[in-house]
Amino acid sequence: MRHASRFTTAVSRGLRESAIIALGIVALVVLIALFSYSPDDPGFSYTGNAAPVHNRIGVGGAWLADVLFFLFGRPAFLFPLVLGAACWGLQRRLNAASASRANTIVRIGGFLLLLVASCALTTLHWQPGALRQSAGGVVGSVVGGGLAHGLNFLGATLFMIAAWMAGLSLAFGVSWLSVIDRLGSATWGAIAWLRARMSSSRDVAEGRERRLARKEAVESLQKKSASRPPPRIEAPAVAVEKSARVERERQVPLFDPPQANELPPLTLLDDPPPREALYSAEALEALSRLVELKLKDFAIEAEVVAVQPGPVVTRFELRPAPGVKASQITALAKDLARALSVLSVRVVEVIPGKSVMGLEIANEKREVVTLGEIIRSKAYDEMASPLALALGKDIGGQPMVADLTRMPHLLIAGTTGSGKSVCINAMMLSLLYKSTVEHVRLIMIDPKMLELSVYEGIPHLLAPVVTDMKQAANALRWCVAEMDRRLQIMASLGVRNIVGFNRRIKEANDAGKPIPDPILTARAANDPSIDQRQIPNLAPLPYVVVVVDELADLMMIVGKKVEELITRLAQKARATGIHLVLATQRPSVDVITGLIKANIPCRIAFQVSARVDSRTILDQMGAESLLGHGDMLYLPPGTAMPTRIHGAFVSDQEVHRVVGALKKS
Repeated sequence: MRHASRFTTAVSRGLRESAIIALGIVALVVLIALFSYSPDDPGFSYTGNAAPVHNRIGVGGAWLADVLFFLFGRPAFLFPLVLGAACWGLQRRLNAASASRANTIVRIGGFLLLLVASCALTTLHWQPGALRQSAGGVVGSVVGGGLAHGLNFLGATLFMIAAWMAGLSLAFGVSWLSVIDRLGSATWGAIAWLRARMSSSRDVAEGRERRLARKEAVESLQKKSASRPPPRIEAPAVAVEKSARVERERQVPLFDPPQANELPPLTLLDDPPPREALYSAEALEALSRLVELKLKDFAIEAEVVAVQPGPVVTRFELRPAPGVKASQITALAKDLARALSVLSVRVVEVIPGKSVMGLEIANEKREVVTLGEIIRSKAYDEMASPLALALGKDIGGQPMVADLTRMPHLLIAGTTGSGKSVCINAMMLSLLYKSTVEHVRLIMIDPKMLELSVYEGIPHLLAPVVTDMKQAANALRWCVAEMDRRLQIMASLGVRNIVGFNRRIKEANDAGKPIPDPILTARAANDPSIDQRQIPNLAPLPYVVVVVDELADLMMIVGKKVEELITRLAQKARATGIHLVLATQRPSVDVITGLIKANIPCRIAFQVSARVDSRTILDQMGAESLLGHGDMLYLPPGTAMPTRIHGAFVSDQEVHRVVGALKKS
């Protein structure tokens, strides 16, 4: 049985292949006969003449072509097409018997419908040409003519088109819905492609126009710059003028032992490094023109009228064109920094006393501002206040010295590594170089246990450096009690502040009439056990400076109590000579509360990471554009515009030398 099945399969495959070859040859013969048809050849409709036959297939081909054209006209070319399709269908089938009879009948019926519709449409729309009958043959004349007689030309055409489409669908399995869907997709794709090309062309044209406009603007600006006078370049600050104290100390022998209550010598501080010329006038002018060009790229007209080079930054004074808002230039700070290839750009919207804006750009080489240079300056030496603070230099290179008694309290904030600890050390050395123990006493609170512990043992301390936060609260309570005591004494003497109190005590002592303590005198009047002869006389009161290195830790551990104590001191301690210096590296609203900000108007902001932190410290932006490493914004009391200062640097070795000298005195 297995051998019989194999034999049957082989015979079936051979018959199928033979049928494919036969159909292919027949299709080729019919196609050649139709293409080589000549009306002069003998055939079914014409007997011909003695001339040779023109048909490539001979007399049989001439007869076959004449019969097909006579019956079907030009659509006779469908016969070789159908025969070729039959060959392709037979080749694809695995078994000739697998084709269902119904499917074959449907395809044959579809082909006949397609043939009849093609003949009718050809008769209606084409001329016979070389054919003896109509263009659609006898079939086309009968069907097309009959439909045209009954439905008119348009109706017959539409009816035959529908029949033609139905016949094509039945004969070849064409789905007209799929065809329409694909045509629609292709149409939308072509439309999208055309739109993209048109949009791309439009963008290219617009970009070309913008480039041309920018080029023209730059060329015009270059022409204006060439004819415009160069900006006024202010001469950099000369070397800081030294004080008379420097000359006095040069005449003192270096190896004499220090006397008691003597200020530390200036030789303990390092000398400033030699100054170098950071920029030439040509480089500053070229940079000014570059600033104008970059602003022009952002559609902002401005002119650089002056340049002020400094130790760390250079300020360019801009005169914006009429109609240009300051906020427009401020919003471009980061874009300008990127365009100028610098670390940061700070925009100063208002410069007091001038009708220009400021653009502060960091120098490529930064000059080091040392504390020794500020301490030796004439500005520091001539400040009569015992609480003079050497802050550093302004952007012009002039020394900046502040008076803590006028602040009267100071809030310092900035991120880690921005220079807060160095600033606090510089302030402490400023106080130690300005006042002796009789004039200034210190209370230091150091939660970090590292920054202020180096000052342990100096005579200015009222108590050891506080590192326990619970003891810190006790220290603040003592300050509040001391404040109340001083206020009572001053009220009894009728003086308004510590300066008037010390002057009154000095005048009384010089006159030989010391003033006894009025509080103990009042107690002795009501308590006979107190001997009035043992009541001590009043002595001049020293200033008390309370330094808190990290306010965030103090607020976190002790919390509300510390805020209340700090608020009381900030509100009432100014007249009594008690001043606060608070520092924190977390400038958030839960650390720098509204009460603390309201009572401490003087603030210093170092570099911060976000604008919201700058607003928390200064109530305005700007600290986020600082350079770090001591670069600060100093907001004096009673003003709304901060001053940019480059903080004075003091090394750990200098601090140890000064502390060691004070411990020996």
